[in-house]
Amino acid sequence: MIPERPSSANLSNNTPLLGATPNQSIDNNLGNPAPRDGAFEPSKGRKRWLILGIVLGIVIIVFLAVFLPVYFVVIRKSPEAQSSTSGGSSDASASGTADAPRPSATAVLTTGGDGSIITLRNGTTFTYRNSFGGFWIHDPEDPFNSNARPNDYTPPLNTSWRWGVDRVYGVNLGGWLVLEPFISPEIFQRYPGVRDEFSLAQAMAADTASGGLTQIEEHYETFITEVDIAEIAGAGLNFLRIPIGFWAIETWDGEPYLAKTSWTYFLRAVEWARKYGLRVLLDLHAAPGSQNGLNHSGKLGTINFLAGNMGIANAERTLDNLRSFTQFISQPEYRDVVVAIGLVNEPLASQIGLDPLHSFNLRAYDIIRSVTGFGEGNGPYIAVQDGLQNLGRWDGILPGGDRVIMDGHAYFAFGDVNPSPMVALAEDGLPGGTWPAQACRAWGTEFNESRTNIGPTVSGEFSGAPNDCGLFIRSVGVDSFHPQCAEYNDWENYNTTMKAGLQNWIMASFDAFGDFFFWTWKIGPSQAGRVEAPLWSYKLGLDNGWIPRDPRDSVGKCAAVGINTPVEGTFAAFRTGAVPSPTIDAAYSAQYPWPPTSIPSADVPVSLLPTFTNTAAAMTLPVPTYTSAPASATANLDGWFNDNDSTGGIVTVAGCPYPNVYTATFATVPTAPCTGP
Repeated sequence: MIPERPSSANLSNNTPLLGATPNQSIDNNLGNPAPRDGAFEPSKGRKRWLILGIVLGIVIIVFLAVFLPVYFVVIRKSPEAQSSTSGGSSDASASGTADAPRPSATAVLTTGGDGSIITLRNGTTFTYRNSFGGFWIHDPEDPFNSNARPNDYTPPLNTSWRWGVDRVYGVNLGGWLVLEPFISPEIFQRYPGVRDEFSLAQAMAADTASGGLTQIEEHYETFITEVDIAEIAGAGLNFLRIPIGFWAIETWDGEPYLAKTSWTYFLRAVEWARKYGLRVLLDLHAAPGSQNGLNHSGKLGTINFLAGNMGIANAERTLDNLRSFTQFISQPEYRDVVVAIGLVNEPLASQIGLDPLHSFNLRAYDIIRSVTGFGEGNGPYIAVQDGLQNLGRWDGILPGGDRVIMDGHAYFAFGDVNPSPMVALAEDGLPGGTWPAQACRAWGTEFNESRTNIGPTVSGEFSGAPNDCGLFIRSVGVDSFHPQCAEYNDWENYNTTMKAGLQNWIMASFDAFGDFFFWTWKIGPSQAGRVEAPLWSYKLGLDNGWIPRDPRDSVGKCAAVGINTPVEGTFAAFRTGAVPSPTIDAAYSAQYPWPPTSIPSADVPVSLLPTFTNTAAAMTLPVPTYTSAPASATANLDGWFNDNDSTGGIVTVAGCPYPNVYTATFATVPTAPCTGP
């Protein structure tokens, strides 16, 4: 447990802003203590005037000390703002196929905390619940206001994040913009036999009677809403990791995904995150060609990223995607909210190899930093995924690199069957059995050593599941053989001891990682009408008692079960942006050239593999329009931060043959390079 914290004051929309800041309440009930025996007591008239004078003086002091900072710093005053009583949603809409959030015609600046009333874009309302001192801010005329904070232990968005001091308490928005069968089972169950988003999109496109691919946009529209983001902030969390696929930017021939649409919804989430004070890590979850052959990469099957005959070409497309994302999120309007970018989610290092991945990561680093520049505040941190390897295998990565984070994913669910009961007592005398200590032993040391040897390290994914029980957890049509699945899947009937055991082991996981993103925020119901992968849903666990109400209660859990793994918090200056002109070690750069000297599963040497040329227009992501903002607020918003980056976008070389992105078999094996200008 952590030391007692000050209670959080409430600010509802019925509370005048004149009296309190969003995280402060004013008590105007001034008592009149009785005089001590023998003390001088003024006459009733003098006493009354004295009390009135004291009260008036206090009111004036409070007004000046509290209201004026709010007036000039937190909000931009207008007559409408002073009379506002409810919070509208953002009025941003992206240029694309779907509208981003829009307020009602009467929406005005509002700010509030626990108990305030939020008005959604459809006109309905809900009550914001946040017992952690967080407050939201929404100003249609100042759409990039970044003063909100999710709680009183996380810095506001407009204040620098301090690695090693501030803790990442995060969740993923998994299964939203990159669909996964176990997260959104019902949408896959509509089309028996589909196992990934590739085949789902094909089936939907052929089913025009049911709406075709618009069914995917309906999923975007409904699966994650503003209420979810508000609940995440209200749960004591402070970070979102948002997976997105390459098709948010564009698709090429043979790629059936819904193109250029999910970006609109990503921007919608960013606006909600800004409103509630949450920071965002943009995670490129699905790369062209598939980086791991798993269903969450877009297509189940073979790896064609840094592997196979299209391995270099697909990697070049990925680098171009990262460039476009970076150009957008590095704009001053977005860099306080989207503070990190994940290069590629879970590239399968066991098949690709570490050397090609080192070459790719270095090339991506160079491209991103050529856009952003160096040092604190200049574009996002760069998160490098562990490739489903022990973090220790990445020691020495990007030596001298500016603002690099390691992202480790850790699951017991896919390991050996372990039937250890969750209801048995753990070392601290609470339920949880062997699981809390196992989490601390397995992950605490590994993640702390990564902090020492590499720099800031987060767990970008883990869950509350100790096994692979649940619908579609491994894949569509693949069931678990774990002997306890009936018990674990029956979440509606968990008893108090089971819930306490799960919470104890989940808190041990929190403590072992130190900085984390739970996978995932929510699981949708199956066609049976119930959640069938319960221990992967933060929201379900929070609502039903096996996720802690306060994530900070996890601090010290590993020590309580006899495993001391204090979180390392001191990092090299270049890792936190304190070096203005950092350089990558020259020997490292020479060791890992681009393109890599070899990749697996290719029929010819790298020099003969297909590549692209940079003669197309650069791919600039569309920006929202803000209907209520003055032109000056958005004058410089164009989706492209660094105009000095004038390299063209990638395109095929005329006359060169290109195998299929996913089944890269040469019709004619090349014997000479085919390159363009």
